[in-house]
Amino acid sequence: MHRRDFLKNALLAAGVLSFPYLRAGVLADSVSVPADDKEPVSGDFRKSIMWGTVGMEGSVLDKCKAIKVAGYDGIEPNSHMDRDEVLAAMRETGLVASSVCNVHHWAKPLSHPDAAVRQEGIDAMIVAMEDAKAYGTDAVLLVPGIVNEEVSYDDCWNRSTECIKELIPTAEKLGVKICIENVWNNFLLSPVEACNYVDQFESPYVKFYFDCGNILVYGWPEQWIDILDNRIGRIHIKEFSRKEADSKGRGAGFGVSLTEGDVNWSKVMEAARKHYRGGWLTTEQGNSASAEALADLCARLDRIVAL
Repeated sequence: MHRRDFLKNALLAAGVLSFPYLRAGVLADSVSVPADDKEPVSGDFRKSIMWGTVGMEGSVLDKCKAIKVAGYDGIEPNSHMDRDEVLAAMRETGLVASSVCNVHHWAKPLSHPDAAVRQEGIDAMIVAMEDAKAYGTDAVLLVPGIVNEEVSYDDCWNRSTECIKELIPTAEKLGVKICIENVWNNFLLSPVEACNYVDQFESPYVKFYFDCGNILVYGWPEQWIDILDNRIGRIHIKEFSRKEADSKGRGAGFGVSLTEGDVNWSKVMEAARKHYRGGWLTTEQGNSASAEALADLCARLDRIVAL
């Protein structure tokens, strides 16, 4: 059976295509299955670090100097930082921006029941995209919404979809991609569903920001990468231990060092070299509180890239 037919039949059997946001036929129309003979993607990756994981004391410049000495090529700044300060630190150290993380998507989610809060989320995302443009990068990380007791799955899908549609013209104008992250927000819990979510926008400016560690509670990262294919705009490198999560609570799974958990990095890198065109691998690991910790983390990333 052709892979496309297999996936569609499996979803039909599970009743997934009865969901209102996955109308009949959308899988066949929008989730492309890569051809077996597709040209492989270059394995040349640049190394970046998520700004929120840099816990050492000091100014933006002090941190950027330590990041550069540790061996990184770039940073993923938070949105809404002092833009001039970030640019000056990047110029002095030679670091470049790999992407920008929208820092307001949790407090002002695009799925919020209050339209005024959703508008604040849209406005915050516009600032994040303007930051990305100023820093010379073309990607912004966005958590699209949160499913909880107050926000149903359907509402999260529909509200966030409408908000992102409003953001696409700005993304096109700035040349910046909206990259949807998989995170513990009870939303987009399968790779096929994630494909449908991205594909519905029919825009090259909506991509997926794939997090390798977040997915370990309900999947395997290499499988997600294979299915998401060229929808992936950026990749977060993060570790997770199922053993630690089972014994100490789910959040404790992130407490292990990079390369010492349950992510099969060899398989992840094999999949990334086949499908990922974003170029950057960005660590989101722990809280690097010293220059030595930054250097150790970058060395571990080097070992992953070498697989």
